[in-house]
Amino acid sequence: MADPDAPAGGAAPEVKPAELADLSAAAQPKPGPGDLNLIRDIPVTLTVELGRTELLIQDVLELVPGKVIGLDRIAGDPLDLLVNGKLLAKGEVVVVDDHYGIRLTAIIDPAERQAAAAG
Repeated sequence: MADPDAPAGGAAPEVKPAELADLSAAAQPKPGPGDLNLIRDIPVTLTVELGRTELLIQDVLELVPGKVIGLDRIAGDPLDLLVNGKLLAKGEVVVVDDHYGIRLTAIIDPAERQAAAAG
């Protein structure tokens, strides 16, 4: 039985090249798990912690200017640098042009940070 779509006289059908969409934009590499450019503009809270103490609410209510509060660290101990509440580094106080700052003296090892976060 003859093919109804075949041209008359048995001539071969005309072959046209396939038209493909431009995929050059899709060829861009997708960011991987190690691509920090995805998060560089996300704000975080940076906290410098001199020390801590626990007080009763009564003691907090009695705070007045000039009151001294003892902390859990001694003078000269390094400060903690926290990012979103997680310890990132240790440092010391510096003064630059009448502004306080912190000079980083140690970056916490990533394995230590993960262990602290897990436990």
